[in-house]
Amino acid sequence: MENQGEKAVVVTYPDEFDKQEIVDLAKAAGYKVEAVMTQKQVVKSEYGVGVGKAEELREMVAENGSKTIIIDESITSAQADKLASMTKVQVIDRERLILNIFARRANTAEAKLQVQLAELQYEIPRARNEVNFLLKKEQPGFFGGGEFAVDIRFRDLKRRMGFVKEKLRKARTRHEIQSTERRKLGVPFVSLAGYTSSGKTTLFNRLASESKEESPKLFTTLTTTTRLIGFPNSKRKVLLSDTVGFISRLPTYLVESFRSTLEELRYADLVLLLIDASEQLDSIRIKLESCRQTMDGLEVDPHKVLLVMNKVDLVKGGGLDGIQQDQVFKDFSTVRISAVRGDGLRQLRNRILERTYPPKQKSAGIEVNR
Repeated sequence: MENQGEKAVVVTYPDEFDKQEIVDLAKAAGYKVEAVMTQKQVVKSEYGVGVGKAEELREMVAENGSKTIIIDESITSAQADKLASMTKVQVIDRERLILNIFARRANTAEAKLQVQLAELQYEIPRARNEVNFLLKKEQPGFFGGGEFAVDIRFRDLKRRMGFVKEKLRKARTRHEIQSTERRKLGVPFVSLAGYTSSGKTTLFNRLASESKEESPKLFTTLTTTTRLIGFPNSKRKVLLSDTVGFISRLPTYLVESFRSTLEELRYADLVLLLIDASEQLDSIRIKLESCRQTMDGLEVDPHKVLLVMNKVDLVKGGGLDGIQQDQVFKDFSTVRISAVRGDGLRQLRNRILERTYPPKQKSAGIEVNR
């Protein structure tokens, strides 16, 4: 969906984190945000927002020329249609917005299949509402009988979903075979993870001497890239992989659609979990918890995770020490870096070697790996 520079109004919660994130998502999808309206309870009434707020939105878009309203929640097709009918502009929800970004970013066959599967899963519940709505209006010639109409619509969606799932199943099998082959080589596997726009690709480029696209926009990376990397003054090597970023309130079906890509984290010997240390502590807490929940869902062993506090060059004074004392960090082993400037990269490389090639202990004349 092409909407470069199209004006939009956003409806979200009063929380500063929520406001900033949905604006960033809208910009990543190509929208120009003209106004942000807040409401304590976004999903309510037949419009997805309060009746009074719906009226305000109608006046707002008429005044500022916006062509789209973005609701920072999941709403039904009936609610979207009702609000669109009142305001005379397009209405999309948070899930549709994220899917639009993923569709724009997908540039490989597998990523496109993963987005396609997510879109089909998004459409199924909405298709049911659309069919029921049309049947209630008793439009002449609409497939004939009501049950028949629903059957045809769902049969088509399920057929397409089955086709895409089968292709992705084969891709997942390939990933599993590749993982097995890598283990035969005896080279440790390190995977980069983190909230979207935390600097994963910048760090990947630094460590792997690559030139992958770097951007402050969300979800620049949707496909896994793996490279064999070396270390100064060492003959040891590891395989380093860059993956898709996480985000709060990411729909479960979207994680499932990208499972073949995200499962790289589960197979990794070490996961470098990046956070943007220059952000406010409240934002760091939310993002770190979101990452933790996603990785728990993927069954990533928390003992394999090294927390990488990135962008330390943007943190003033001793602010980082204060941040790191927060309870949210108590379960993590951490290292501080600036992927852009190069701060801390020597220490990070050392930590990677320590975690992937643990030193041997001598006990009773016998060497054992720790």
